[in-house]
Amino acid sequence: MKKFEAKSLEEAYELAKNEFNCSITNLEIEIDQQPRKGFLGFGRKSAIIRVVEKNSRRTYDRKVKEHRFRKKDIKIEDVSKKIEDSNKTTTKKTPEKQSLKEVPSVDSKEKIFDNFYDSDENKHHLSQVIVKKDQQEVLDEVKMGIDSLFSNTCYDIDDIKVEFYDEETLYVEFTGEDSALLIGKEGYRYKALSYILFNWINEKYGLMLRLEVAEFLKNQEEAIHTYLEPAIETIKQKGSFKTKPLDGILVHIALKRLRDEFPNKYVAVKTNVRGDRYVLVNEYRSKEQ
Repeated sequence: MKKFEAKSLEEAYELAKNEFNCSITNLEIEIDQQPRKGFLGFGRKSAIIRVVEKNSRRTYDRKVKEHRFRKKDIKIEDVSKKIEDSNKTTTKKTPEKQSLKEVPSVDSKEKIFDNFYDSDENKHHLSQVIVKKDQQEVLDEVKMGIDSLFSNTCYDIDDIKVEFYDEETLYVEFTGEDSALLIGKEGYRYKALSYILFNWINEKYGLMLRLEVAEFLKNQEEAIHTYLEPAIETIKQKGSFKTKPLDGILVHIALKRLRDEFPNKYVAVKTNVRGDRYVLVNEYRSKEQ
């Protein structure tokens, strides 16, 4: 079994395929570590996988089993006595057992945030352990939390607006003289802020987030809609299209725009080997497939 490390799982798979000189379908892959982009450069993790060919896995498992059985002579009498003794002790002790409820798995924060920019179909699968609250109670708690987060900053920001955009989405807006400073160069501060707020709001309340900072979201939507105008005409003529690599919020905007325009086509976010994201439109696959 060999270990491979790369920036993304796709790159790690490619390394494994080249090393073993065979198709991915002929390999058994165990993921030791999921890749993680981190927050502002901190906590970044690379993808680590362990790979073995399927034929070699059978030979390896056979050797391990043979080694385990040959390691020690086992007496059936001793085993039966231990089983009888354990049964006696369990019958004597009959404490009240606490009923265990199956807890649904909750996605990692990184995956949740990826889904924020991904498919609208995943909204119902993001946070599964949620205590439902009254809408006004949610607004009051979120408003209080965001106000406390920015209470000691030096930014001149107006009263932060928090309201429901729709039943599943919270709208948070930052305005004021210094609000544009929260965007940062190429929107890196906007991404960091949306990351923090989305993980908190989604995990606690099961809601999506629409974040507006000094009309940054509005300008991004206008820019991506302008870019998609000729693309929409191309899709109508040819039936398929792949956007250029898009970053963060642009992927989400493009995905929503194209799904609204082509509800009967397959529209999804894809990732290439380098980790760049783009939106793919295809007429040969429907959303139900």
